[in-house]
Amino acid sequence: MAIDWTQIYKKYKGLWVALKNDEKTVLASGRTAKSVWDKARKLGYNKPILTKFPSKLTSYVGSHQ
Repeated sequence: MAIDWTQIYKKYKGLWVALKNDEKTVLASGRTAKSVWDKARKLGYNKPILTKFPSKLTSYVGSHQ
């Protein structure tokens, strides 16, 4: 099942985000992956999910050859 990150994107666009394993709960955010990883680890989460939300959403249409 796809997870709707619309609200998370609106709040954290352009930033790195650490999520809990539920892929919905934000643990930390920041400008660098390392700072976000460190913040999540300090909260006791040894393996947070890291992702970077783009500053702007764009469509991609193409083929793989």
